[in-house]
Amino acid sequence: MFAKLLGLLVAVALVAAVVARQSAGGGRETPYVVKPTDTLWSIAASHYAGDPRAGVWKLERRNHMHGDLLRVGQRLAIPP
Repeated sequence: MFAKLLGLLVAVALVAAVVARQSAGGGRETPYVVKPTDTLWSIAASHYAGDPRAGVWKLERRNHMHGDLLRVGQRLAIPP
């Protein structure tokens, strides 16, 4: 009896681990088109509270940027 119960619990835990996924509780990404006077710092300051450095880092990582060069009309994804 104990072995069956233990086997069932292990099976349920395994199914839960396979099915579990990240929640979207942080919100959705926001699309953004770069304007002529924009910088990563100004975009981060306008979309994130507090120190813009963390926002700059998020923008660089999410948009696979290897520098701070922006082009007018470039599309960026603003992560939550």
